[in-house]
Amino acid sequence: MPFYHTLGNIPPKRHIQFRKPDGTLYSEQLFGTIGFDGMYTNSYHQQRPTQVIAIKNQYSVAPKIAKANSIQSYRLRGFQIAPENDYLESRKTVLTNSDCSIILAAPKQSTTEYFYKNTDADELIFIHKGSGKLRTHLGNLDFKYGDYLLVPRGIIYKIDFDTQDNRLFIVESRRPIYTPKRYRNWFGQLLEHSPFCERDIRKPYELETYDQSGEFLIKVKKQDDIFEMVYASHPFDVVGYDGYNYPYAFSIHDFEPITGRIHQPPPVHQTFETDAFVVCSFVPRLYDYHPQSIPAPYNHSNIDSDEVLYYVDGDFMSRNDIEAGHISLHPAGIPHGPHPGAVERSIGKVQTDELAVMVDTFKPLQITEDALKIADEDYYKSWL
Repeated sequence: MPFYHTLGNIPPKRHIQFRKPDGTLYSEQLFGTIGFDGMYTNSYHQQRPTQVIAIKNQYSVAPKIAKANSIQSYRLRGFQIAPENDYLESRKTVLTNSDCSIILAAPKQSTTEYFYKNTDADELIFIHKGSGKLRTHLGNLDFKYGDYLLVPRGIIYKIDFDTQDNRLFIVESRRPIYTPKRYRNWFGQLLEHSPFCERDIRKPYELETYDQSGEFLIKVKKQDDIFEMVYASHPFDVVGYDGYNYPYAFSIHDFEPITGRIHQPPPVHQTFETDAFVVCSFVPRLYDYHPQSIPAPYNHSNIDSDEVLYYVDGDFMSRNDIEAGHISLHPAGIPHGPHPGAVERSIGKVQTDELAVMVDTFKPLQITEDALKIADEDYYKSWL
């Protein structure tokens, strides 16, 4: 995030001696991005974070591509992804390209036997069902329905769920995920016209600090492989840190919609950005108030981007036969728009209670075998 945060105990300057009560040194770690040019955090550890005992197993989790190139629109029935006990095994990539992967998951159990670290991608985890606690080496965050959890690459984490009924929509980004530049001033502060502000961002609020030696399993994802690495010290041994690079939470319910007299374009819903895709939040809002307005969106051609819409809740007025957990894919190069009857139904309506997450990618998405298992192959005919 583009603002400073500190948690725990830190010395008065970087890269100087910082000693424990027994006189020995804490171990400092620079946790940074884009070489030494991106956001970073300085953390201080009870033990050296470099002590690897063994690298046990290595196995691929690369998605199996069913269609590498397609012009067809699809609807995926996301809740047909079967629940699984293990968090990592429950993650099913349904759409992917070289910049990002879109994943559905229905984990039934908390991660107790291992820690997890994604070294290649920021993870944006949207909580559709469930609640609990995200535990990381830079502090913990509580989460519930409607939360986005932004986990920067390299963060070591576990997830504790309160129940077994959990549904997650996850975007893995091989580019850093930021708040949109047009919402920020020169100093990184969110501007008055932004649909959210720093008060809406929930930063880590507690550190779990363990000074323990032993054997601690971290499952590390690198280039679509999982490496099972055993470390000699507990990964959650940070006594304090400061900087700009840390996990945070933002609720879709805190997004304040931008409305107008006539239908507003999708960028007004933008919530996150990279240089390869954007993420938007569609939330309950008043409809357009021009006396002759048409609240339904106009037909439009995605010439430069694939559009993915994940339906969370409410009545998405531009679509027929859409339910919670459905995903629509409208590929670049062809027009799409409201379903038959949607334009007429929208006229005279004053508000919507829709809730959805949209991902627009600037490279075509590949369709996986897991996606075709839950796909409506005839969706592209639904405009007839």
